[in-house]
Amino acid sequence: MEILGHLIDGFGIAFEPLNLLLVIVGCAMGLFIGAMPGLGSVNGVAILLPMTFLVPPTGAIIFLAAIYYGAMYGGAISSIMLGIPGASTAVATTFDGRPMALAGKADEALITAAGASFIGGTISVVLFTAFAPPLADVALAFGAPENFALMLLAFATFVGLGGDDIPKTLFSIFIGLALSAVGLDIISGEPRLIFGDIPGFYHGINFLVLAIGIYGIGEMLWTIETSQDGVTVSQAKFTFKSILGHVKNLKKSLKASIMGSGLGYFVGILPAAGATPGSIMAYGVAKQMSKDPKSFGKGNPEGVAAPESANNAASTGSMLPMLTLGIPGSPTTAILLGGMVIWGLEPGPMLFIQHEEFVWGLIASLYIANVFAMLINMAFIPAFVAVLKTPFTILAPIIFVLCLVGGFAPTLSMHDVWLMLIFGVVGYLMRKLDYPLAPAVLAIVLGPIAEESMRQSLLIADGEFSIFYSFTERPIAASITWVAIFLIVLPLFQLISRKRKAAKQTHWQG
Repeated sequence: MEILGHLIDGFGIAFEPLNLLLVIVGCAMGLFIGAMPGLGSVNGVAILLPMTFLVPPTGAIIFLAAIYYGAMYGGAISSIMLGIPGASTAVATTFDGRPMALAGKADEALITAAGASFIGGTISVVLFTAFAPPLADVALAFGAPENFALMLLAFATFVGLGGDDIPKTLFSIFIGLALSAVGLDIISGEPRLIFGDIPGFYHGINFLVLAIGIYGIGEMLWTIETSQDGVTVSQAKFTFKSILGHVKNLKKSLKASIMGSGLGYFVGILPAAGATPGSIMAYGVAKQMSKDPKSFGKGNPEGVAAPESANNAASTGSMLPMLTLGIPGSPTTAILLGGMVIWGLEPGPMLFIQHEEFVWGLIASLYIANVFAMLINMAFIPAFVAVLKTPFTILAPIIFVLCLVGGFAPTLSMHDVWLMLIFGVVGYLMRKLDYPLAPAVLAIVLGPIAEESMRQSLLIADGEFSIFYSFTERPIAASITWVAIFLIVLPLFQLISRKRKAAKQTHWQG
């Protein structure tokens, strides 16, 4: 009841005219920031940070948090409409969201994304409110071995992304891991895989550049090949009746949304993880849980609901270590942390005591931001759907320009632009050769995290790998590792089982 009383007081602060206005404006700006390829919540919050000096500290953080929230919603828009991830957190949404748009189901994909985002946001905020202190303790218990085990679990889900063609899936994973090793060594700082000492490779390969290249340029080249004579991208239609019908159908993807919410929130509270790995893992788990896993990658609404609920839940979860421990759970919360320090708000356990009004006002604003972000998103769906009615002869140059801007914006380097174009051609060729793109693209995200965690763990254990699988040494890490091993070998047993059944049927028919 004490928590409920604090929350009511928080709503009193959040509903103050200025704070409410900041929430609405922040959500609207965040929605369009998230939809712009290459911009994302990190850049958006960083760019708009100086504007917050005009308002009180509580209102400033509420405004920046609303931008963060809105950007999580907006990232799905360009992923679905153009096949260009607005941010790394929305890459997994592209896998099924884009095929749905191409099949004339853009409105359904957008509504599914908005509904799942709302579910993920709601569940995560409720968990945040009720279990902040104990969950902070759990997050604190995660060290390098536990983080590596979690990344291994994510890689285990990759195997399921490739269907029955496990060799091609593993090949894609290894390509992604190789690319993730480009740049400076994490421990020693020595350059590696810099391709003849090319300066542009010293900072590694920017994930967003890779994603935009493969899913923006590559998708555009594929569409050019498969479309003829100025065919439009899709014949999507919009009616209020159809929108209401899609809203009612959200219950079909409810299981995937709830699963993604729980998984995303838990991954979000881990400082070494974040929304991108959370959405990736949620997509893989949703595919394994689905009654029709073969439809994933071809336009299954569950493939949109799971990652979208996960990245929104993770965005809320990442604020937990920021407030309770002073440890940012994501790059965006790192900027929020900096803003708090500027305004004299010291994050940590004492924050809930010394600045109680601020904490609960912020938590209450997340409830409001979640509602307004969904409403604003829903209101603009007709405009988003109208984009697909544009002839591809007009849309292709727009996509190309957006890709160039998205590739240049993160680092302001032409090296990344050329690299993006190369990845676009590679993505197109991989698609023609029927190689799964998802594992390759996503391995580059988790590769550095997994490598750093593994090497730190081995340093702790003097080179003994038992630290990952021994229940006596690290019970949490061991539990996750054995689950990952089970998921890795499961497809092999399923393949053997199917071959035996096929042999028996052939025997009986003979």
